[in-house]
Amino acid sequence: MWFVLISSLVALLPNNAFATETFTLSDQPPDAQSVTDPARRSAEFDPFITEPVDTPPLSDSFSSGQDGLVRPPVLRLTTDDPLRLPPAEESFDATNPLLVYPRMAPLGFSGPSGVMPTERQSSSHFVPTEDRWRQGMPGQDRYGKGHPLLDDYPGVKGAWWDPYNQNVLKGDYPIFGQHTFLKLTGKSLNLFEGIQTPTPTTPFEATRNPGATGFFGDPDQFLMLSFNSLALDLFHGNAAFKQEDWRVHLELNYNMNYLGVNELGVVGPDVRDGTSRYRQYITPEQWYLETKLMDTSPYYDFVSTRLGSQPFNSDFRGLIFNDVNRGVRLFGTRHANRDQYNVMWFDQTEKDTNSTLNRLTEDRGQNTWIFNYYRQDFLVPGHDATVSFHANRDEADFEIDKNGFLARPDGVGVFQPHEVNSYYIGGATNGHIERFNVSSALYHVFGDDSLNPLAGRSQKIDAWLAAFELSYDRDWVRFRTSYLYASGDDNPDDSRATGFDAIFPDPNFAGAEFSYFGRQAIRLFGVELTNRLSLTPSMRSSKFQGQTNFVNPGLHLFNLGMDADITPRLKLIHNTNFLWFDKTQPLETYLFADEIRDFIGTDISLGAEYRPLLNNNILFLGGLATLISGDGFKDLYQRFDGKTQNHVAGFVEVVLEF
Repeated sequence: MWFVLISSLVALLPNNAFATETFTLSDQPPDAQSVTDPARRSAEFDPFITEPVDTPPLSDSFSSGQDGLVRPPVLRLTTDDPLRLPPAEESFDATNPLLVYPRMAPLGFSGPSGVMPTERQSSSHFVPTEDRWRQGMPGQDRYGKGHPLLDDYPGVKGAWWDPYNQNVLKGDYPIFGQHTFLKLTGKSLNLFEGIQTPTPTTPFEATRNPGATGFFGDPDQFLMLSFNSLALDLFHGNAAFKQEDWRVHLELNYNMNYLGVNELGVVGPDVRDGTSRYRQYITPEQWYLETKLMDTSPYYDFVSTRLGSQPFNSDFRGLIFNDVNRGVRLFGTRHANRDQYNVMWFDQTEKDTNSTLNRLTEDRGQNTWIFNYYRQDFLVPGHDATVSFHANRDEADFEIDKNGFLARPDGVGVFQPHEVNSYYIGGATNGHIERFNVSSALYHVFGDDSLNPLAGRSQKIDAWLAAFELSYDRDWVRFRTSYLYASGDDNPDDSRATGFDAIFPDPNFAGAEFSYFGRQAIRLFGVELTNRLSLTPSMRSSKFQGQTNFVNPGLHLFNLGMDADITPRLKLIHNTNFLWFDKTQPLETYLFADEIRDFIGTDISLGAEYRPLLNNNILFLGGLATLISGDGFKDLYQRFDGKTQNHVAGFVEVVLEF
């Protein structure tokens, strides 16, 4: 009865009383009263029409196809002029003109629409909308300040050079159709770093400092790195909650690098190379195709695959593998995206020595297989967990890097090519439990090394890594403490290698990015005691070109840190790390030393991150760190006069991204 009564009342109302909210080429519609009440339809109130608009005749700007539907050649949403597709001639009634909305451009830089109309308007009850992405909106200045650059509030008109507000070049609008998007990204990362690190003097060959008799001379170095990339990302999908159907990605990277030192034999083994080096390198660093294989549930779970050179981080903190290289990846989700999994195979290319970018045509002779499985809300909400398996096969070969130094095998002991097969099994957690943030990791590595250079014989690998971090947020400050254990080898002369080393680490742990010990490559004659951007003292030639070495001293690290959000734009990061070798026997064997003590020293660092636009389009990073030498560090790097310098390093990094 109620339904019949309501239907009768609706039938008596004017045709445009209940105008639909689906419409073409316009802003969001006004409420029904503002459309039907002439007293409210003034230009001062809103931009909608105030008088009935007669249907214009067909003009040259419209063309009729074989199906009789009227279509404009290209819909360019760049004006606020009313625009309506004329109805079919037989349905036109001059005494009852159709409801018309104005054509209003989106606030963002939307570009031309790639959607052609397929349905004509036949009544005022419904106005067809084809391009659902480019709905217009009136411009506004809510606070009357003219939209200054550093103020963040709605109503900002976009431009092609504006990467922050909506932009068709950043994947916010489809470039054609309803589901095909293009994202262009230009990025320039520029690093300027002053370093003090133990530097050999080559006293028996040549030195810039006559009279120098110690093994280590002037420690001062200056490093400049500039990475400039342009990436194209073309993908098909809904650009939100649903995995893309397919993707094509290409990134071209150009690098410039400079190193200046105060000792000979550093930029190259030939002392005639001088004390400085400048190099350039360009390569397609990332290039891959991605396609979705299937949807596996009504909750948008999926299985996809990706083929080509691609980035991959195998755990929360980058402790085992974090690199960009060529490979095949199978990945997907389960249980409404609560679970994620990856199956990965990398066939690595050789790295360029100075830029660390991939050399497209040079095979590394190394293969890595990775499987991991993530579970969100593990045990408690907000706390995630992962289990993983890594297999790394590093073939026996001989490699001289682009500067002329020996890269493989490591320059210790026996200089014989050898094959390393290692297998990592373990897991990690990351997230929060109530107000406490908790992160942990535990990994065991096993396998074999056919001829370890330092041990001079084959080795069975058996090593461990454990890490734990606990933090607490108090207003704008996060207080942190963490501990990392990497097992060391207590007997290099036996057949069991118990020193832990990772495949390609890039750890985000204990402030490694800002710390001295974690950021610098501290050389120890023919090898690096610790590699750049790596915490464990692996004693390999380099992280980028050397082989994993499981006969090493290991590490104990205890951290106290604090992160402070001084303002929404400025963040300070402080860390104090206390460092010990787990075992010192590999160092004693390598240096023919009677005793090397285990305390490395105290690493104190302070970093800053500044985001002037409240986003990462412009980013300034800086840090200052020092290592106060402990007894173990002094035993390694003490001069003939019995003194050891406390080394300092500082850097400034500028990131510009469009």
